[in-house]
Amino acid sequence: MKKLLFAVCLSASVFSFAQEYSVPAASPRQKVEQQFSMSKITIDYGRPGVKGRKIFGELVPYGQIWRAGANSSTKITFGQPVNFGGKIVQAGTYGLFIVPTEKEWKVILNKDFQQWGAFTYDPKQDVVDITVPVNKLVDKQEWFEITLNPTDENSANLVLKWDYAQAEVPLKPSKPDAVTKIAEKLKEIKKIESDAAKTKS
Repeated sequence: MKKLLFAVCLSASVFSFAQEYSVPAASPRQKVEQQFSMSKITIDYGRPGVKGRKIFGELVPYGQIWRAGANSSTKITFGQPVNFGGKIVQAGTYGLFIVPTEKEWKVILNKDFQQWGAFTYDPKQDVVDITVPVNKLVDKQEWFEITLNPTDENSANLVLKWDYAQAEVPLKPSKPDAVTKIAEKLKEIKKIESDAAKTKS
């Protein structure tokens, strides 16, 4: 009976331990969320490492579709319509893919954001694609990284870098004038609320 009770307790402890911990991922998943203009942008992607390999032109072949990360496809969510490198994209979630060449990357937003890798990628599902130049980094980027770097209150650059390569996609609101007007109205409302709170106190 004591052995049975010990086994049950041990099993419960192992199960509890397994729920709290997991096997280290070869390509850890990362979620990036940042305020953008009047809403936010969220990116969910896998981060493969260089690990001594030749990346672009070999592991990631030139001229072929790449998932822009590892494991399940990279997902990007826009909280408002955006100007994606010069092309208008509606609010929503998209799969982010890249077709790299030595000097340029074609960056693609696709309707299918729930696939594994790019094995079922269908170009008919593309929403937009833009081509951006590739810059050579001085220092090696060991782990693939996607970041959002603000350039002003309503604009940012989507930065993708791995190994010695980096590309950027400029992001802006689809209708900057409308955003400016709405922001001004919201500031007026905030001031009225603030003044009213001061009067009550």
